[in-house]
Amino acid sequence: MHDWLARLLSNLDAWFVLGVVGQVMFSGRFLVQWLVSEKHAKSIVPVAFWYLSIAGGICLMVYGLKRAEPIIILGQSFGLIVYARNLYFIHREKRDAKTETIPSVVAE
Repeated sequence: MHDWLARLLSNLDAWFVLGVVGQVMFSGRFLVQWLVSEKHAKSIVPVAFWYLSIAGGICLMVYGLKRAEPIIILGQSFGLIVYARNLYFIHREKRDAKTETIPSVVAE
């Protein structure tokens, strides 16, 4: 156990910290989703879930690229596309909703 802990602590550098920060953000998204769902007593995926997903995913991708970890790179590459696409849909829906509330005379 002592050797394992010594090896773990010997890897402490800025890249290690980036990887840990990314993993905490990435995992934290589930805590956010759970708390919001509990508050509303139904399953809800808040926008913060997608922002934490993309921020954590980017940190983990950069970490994986730096460490040349193909499993992390593969795991994050597809996910980042999905997270970005979901944020695009959310912002497009909000933009379209604002446009629909503007009277047609003003919009033209």
